Amino acid sequence: MPRRSAPRRSLRPVTAPAALLLLAGCALGISIAAALDPVPVESRIADRPIEVADDGFVSSDTCRSCHPGEYASWHASFHRTMTQVATPETVRADFDGVVVAETAGAPMRLERRGDEFWAEFDDPGWEGPSAERPRITRRVVLITGSHHQNIYWYATGHDRALNVLPAVYLLDDARWVPRSAVVLHPPGQGVATTDGHWNAICIACHTTRGRTGFDPPFGTAPVAEQSVDTTVAELGIGCESCHGPAAEHVRVNRNPLRRYARYADDDAADPTIVQPARLDPARGAEVCGQCHGIWTFLDAAGERAANADGLPYRPGDVLRETRFVAQPRVNGNAAHMRALLAADPEFVRGSFWPDGQVRVSGREYNGLIDSPCFAEATQPDRTMTCLSCHAMHQMPDDPRPAEIWADTHQVAADREGDGGCVGCHAPIAADVPAHTKHDADSAGSRCYNCHMPYTSYGLLRAIRSHTVSSPSVQESVEVGRPNACNLCHLDRTLSWTGDWLRAWYGIRPPALDVTERAVAASVLWVLRGDAGLRALAAWHMGWAPAREASGSSWMVPHLGELLGDSYDAVRYVAAASLRSVPGLEGLDYDYVAPAGVRREAAVDVLRAWRSSPAATERSDARLLYAPDGSLDTAAMRRLFEARDPRPLFLRE
Repeated sequence: MPRRSAPRRSLRPVTAPAALLLLAGCALGISIAAALDPVPVESRIADRPIEVADDGFVSSDTCRSCHPGEYASWHASFHRTMTQVATPETVRADFDGVVVAETAGAPMRLERRGDEFWAEFDDPGWEGPSAERPRITRRVVLITGSHHQNIYWYATGHDRALNVLPAVYLLDDARWVPRSAVVLHPPGQGVATTDGHWNAICIACHTTRGRTGFDPPFGTAPVAEQSVDTTVAELGIGCESCHGPAAEHVRVNRNPLRRYARYADDDAADPTIVQPARLDPARGAEVCGQCHGIWTFLDAAGERAANADGLPYRPGDVLRETRFVAQPRVNGNAAHMRALLAADPEFVRGSFWPDGQVRVSGREYNGLIDSPCFAEATQPDRTMTCLSCHAMHQMPDDPRPAEIWADTHQVAADREGDGGCVGCHAPIAADVPAHTKHDADSAGSRCYNCHMPYTSYGLLRAIRSHTVSSPSVQESVEVGRPNACNLCHLDRTLSWTGDWLRAWYGIRPPALDVTERAVAASVLWVLRGDAGLRALAAWHMGWAPAREASGSSWMVPHLGELLGDSYDAVRYVAAASLRSVPGLEGLDYDYVAPAGVRREAAVDVLRAWRSSPAATERSDARLLYAPDGSLDTAAMRRLFEARDPRPLFLRE
């Protein structure tokens, strides 16, 4: 078959003015190519961080041509959209003449000007009398968050320094709320609104190869007196966040013969790029741990260097060589931890349970490395890592739509249910009910529900613990962390759980006081627990497996009590769970409305419930109901008066 020659390209004639322009460019020492190509738009932007390809980073778009499948699944993930430029395609909130009253100060006014988004609000940097606080108008330039929330960042007008709008957009609710109302923090305590906050803090985990570019380093002088030349290799979590800088990989693989030769040998590792799955378990987990971990700098010099030039860690490195990973169970007495606590006494309490287990979202690496499945494993192929359950790229045989894969935290299709556990626990998998004492198809027979319960909190919801453990009444009493049994059987006491754990597994129950033996654990957590514990208990009252095991109508007065909680986040979670109760799906309650309005809404809920047949369905003293079905408000008051009063700021 004869070869077909490529069609000839016709040359476009150069007009006289264009020819003169080119000659002028050459006369100035500028190449013809440079004269033909416009200056990249990104490099002309001066009021926000920009993407710069240097230091061996080439961006995810470069990976697309050779790895289209991996690129497509990454593109569908929330990693990619962790930071985005504010454009008509990325902004989910309505800016067109919207007034947002839900802010700490005067209402925020939003405006769209063509393809730009602007906001007018109280100046967060004002230090004078509150009554004289001026208004400022700023352009929104970046967005962080894309799964549950959009946080909008505006150009401060000082170099590339950014600050945050006073309200956050909740995607599922399609509404604006005060920024302070999306984190669990003490009432009346503000949240950071500092110029340069994104540049110094968020950039580390919401971009690829971020360089703050402060001069002098952040914290050594007011931001207004520093130069802020912040750049990133890529906005969002790109391919090179996990695989390392790819310039050399691209260079050596330009020859197709080299690529095809390597693909023919599946065991051949390309030394020019990092494959996390090929690293040893510790190094592989650290690729995720660089962002999903609780850590601090080893010393002031390292912090200053990172503020200027970016974090030094690259995939495949030893993470602890350049940072201190906080593990209170292991290094709670280390000098670094003592220094942290001296500077911030609430550091541990804001991130960990008293025994050192992580209690906040986004820090799963710290949970993993405390798990016996990781810490005590003796064989690499039987060591649990992040990739034991999660797939950073959706596999071709995964039947789920890409958006479902992304929405379920990128858990691999064959790792849903018990798939992540049966490989190492085959004897249990052969007869699951014999181990769980529950029906094979029930929620009580799912490994995750018993050994990775929802005992972490963040983003207005409960998150699974990533420290694999077994249900323990002892921990619930001594540490305060809910156990898996009582998170499902919400209507049962700690004593009930202790009796069954002894009967089934020979676990000796701890000594319990009269109240712990008589009142359902969830009721104790709601009424006398700290704010984080109240939020977890309230969330589980809306969790389908718990409602199926425990019923739901009895929960109404206890959740109604939390509608008046002093913590915004607790009120939000309680209202969401109330809407899962039959008959309350349309509950009209605004968790950031004025206290009087919220109180009226809560009273209306309780009145409607008391007049319904559901109010007398349970006459159970464990749930604080009298024999006639009435609520024992005196007992509720006694427990409420014993509530943990310590302020709590969870570092989500």
